[in-house]
Parts: sequence; structure tokens; C-alpha cells
Amino acid sequence: MSGTRTSTVRSPRVVNVAAGVERGEGPTPLPDARHDTLQVLIGKWINQGHTIGAPDAPSVAILTSDVYEWAPGGFFVIHSAYGTIGETSVGGVEVIGVDGDGYHSTFYDSLGNVHTSRVEIDGDVIRWVGDRTRCVATVTDDGLTQVAHHEARTDGAHWRPSMEVTLRKVR
Repeated sequence: MSGTRTSTVRSPRVVNVAAGVERGEGPTPLPDARHDTLQVLIGKWINQGHTIGAPDAPSVAILTSDVYEWAPGGFFVIHSAYGTIGETSVGGVEVIGVDGDGYHSTFYDSLGNVHTSRVEIDGDVIRWVGDRTRCVATVTDDGLTQVAHHEARTDGAHWRPSMEVTLRKVR
């Protein structure tokens, strides 16, 4: 995301793309510091790790390519993921946007599922917390590496480790 954060042009402004141009008072809204915090995600990442084995499922390798980029306007981050978990092809698309003091994520996976999470970014720690999954990622190496610990709640009550992955930013 580049450019300035102020708008000096007075013209009809678009307040809702789907609704078209509407006249309004004041300058067109622009992304702010809350959006800037999402910059830690932006880039192309190679994600490697493994699932955590369970009695009914052995541990398998994970290898994905993750791309985080700004949507037009700089208010939302679009994340696309492609790869494998074991021998299963997986992927999906996530949209992340500002939600009060945190962020809201909706992930549409390649198996037809929709996952929603609250995302919190506190310094070098990023947390995704949903009803069935959660993740804590620690950013290291001047923003070039994320070490992520995932948990799942398959019974609706108890969290159990599900994946350990490391994302490395591709320069």
C-alpha cells in the first residue's frame, strides 16, 4: 500500500462501491494506523510444517504457498493459499479487515468450509481465534519468518494441538 493518507480532492465520493457514487460531506475515507499494522502479513510466504498426529490420524507434512496482498483501496487484506496437507490438495481465500481494536477474518477453504476468526496483532505476535480453530504466530527475523502453532476444537469443548508450521517470506 503506498500513497498519502489524506485526500484534498472535493468531488462526489463513493461511500459504497455496490451502491455507486453518492454525495457526502468531508474527504473520502482512507486507511489509518490500524490498517498499517496489517502490513506485517503482506508478502509471499512458503509455509512448511506438519500436522500433530492423533490416534485416528498420523502426522503428515504441510507445504503451502501463501500470498497476502492489499485489496484495492487498502482497507482489506486478501490471502490466498495453495498447497498440500499430506497427499490432499488444499487452499482457500481469506479476507481480513479492521474490526474495532482487532481484525476480523473470514476464510473460505477448498473443501467448502467457511471459518471466521478474530485476529489480534500485538507487537510480534499474531493471534487468530475462531470457534473451531486458533493460531498463535510469532514473527521473527525482522519480519521474514512466522512460527505458527495451530489448535483445533473438534469436540466443541477441548483445544488440542493440530499443526506446527513455519512461514518464510519470499523476497
